[in-house]
Amino acid sequence: MFLGGMPDMKGEDAIVHALKKSADRFYAIPGYPVTGIGEALGAEPVINEKVALEYALGDSLSGRRAAVIMKNAGLNACADPLVQASTQGLCSGVTLVVGDDLVPVGSTSLQDSRYYGEVARVPVIEPGPATCFGGVEEAFRASERFSRVAILRLTPRLLDSEVIGDRSERRDLPGKMADSALTMRGRVQREERLFGGLFSWSRGNPLNSITGGVAGVGAAPGESSVVTVYPPPGNTGDLPAICELGRSFVREHRCVEPGEVPPDEPETFTSRGFYRTFCRKCPFLGLFAMMKERGVKAAVDAGCSLLLTSPLYGVGVASYGLGSAIAIGARSTGVAVIGDYALLHSGIQALIDVYEKKTPLLCVVLRNRRLGMTGGQEGAYDPLDYLGFAGPLVVPASDTERLAKLFEKPVQRPGTVIVDGVCPEGGEHETVPC
Repeated sequence: MFLGGMPDMKGEDAIVHALKKSADRFYAIPGYPVTGIGEALGAEPVINEKVALEYALGDSLSGRRAAVIMKNAGLNACADPLVQASTQGLCSGVTLVVGDDLVPVGSTSLQDSRYYGEVARVPVIEPGPATCFGGVEEAFRASERFSRVAILRLTPRLLDSEVIGDRSERRDLPGKMADSALTMRGRVQREERLFGGLFSWSRGNPLNSITGGVAGVGAAPGESSVVTVYPPPGNTGDLPAICELGRSFVREHRCVEPGEVPPDEPETFTSRGFYRTFCRKCPFLGLFAMMKERGVKAAVDAGCSLLLTSPLYGVGVASYGLGSAIAIGARSTGVAVIGDYALLHSGIQALIDVYEKKTPLLCVVLRNRRLGMTGGQEGAYDPLDYLGFAGPLVVPASDTERLAKLFEKPVQRPGTVIVDGVCPEGGEHETVPC
């Protein structure tokens, strides 16, 4: 629904106005051609794009819409949480506002960000001069409706063009996390069902105006216009000749069709018949039991801490990939649980950002020097050697009384505790009947 009108303006100004209307939080990493958008929004600068997306996902869990502004090359750093979010789900909308440097002017390579729509199975919207306001709001609504991140692709031509100053009404939709009763296989099956709905969303979307002649994609010229570029708004027979900026993405994807919807209901722990849980002699069992007893909620990581999302514990609220727990927790629960390997793999950048901004967060690092989810391989490095800036507290996993004191009241500043434990030789994750 479009409301009222505004004087014609530059595309960059229109996108800024639309984002202010549709989103609650803004994060930005400078880069041509979207540096001006981040500056105009007063967006929070972040150490890198992956951490910025993880912050936005944490906002989503807390009921806030969030936009992350970056150039196309920065989207590469977001790949893991971007893909993971489609399977895990989200609450409020998250949109990646990606500027594609098409010449390139300020880049070392050419990249078309629309291809990440296919990789992550997310909606991609490329507004034109008449759809800047509607395109921004539609990105957030699609994110919420299909419980995944949306990509808003911007080009220099659009940002420099005179555009129509329409307004669109903000209307938040209820996003949904994957049910905690679902197994990982069940979460994938749920995602496949939702993904199928994206095709009818695109093909019936009023932002598109396909009336014959050449269809211009986004700011490309044409007698018709295409805005929802992934999934495409029609097949080969539905779409006329295509004119687009960058690579021939829409032309390449005109034959894409939704896959078959899985015939069975998504798998649950109950239908599977068992839970997967920690090793019988896991040194951290006392810590986990204490957190459960106290009702602690935490963002967890892709290692063994992922098992805290099981209904057996109910401690972990979300996991969006390796190294993600710190940034997610910083914008949601205020508590993150992460393994030593995950911290050094890709979580430490978020911890640096958290300490620089003095964000309240209790970061619990499980130091077992093992890669517990991939077969118990030895971890090569000790995180304590690299955390001088955090001044971490080191506590043996067996000292649950001391650990319990850390959870007695909400944190007011960043803090890191390394919980030290030794994994049992030959230990394997247990299975518990439902």
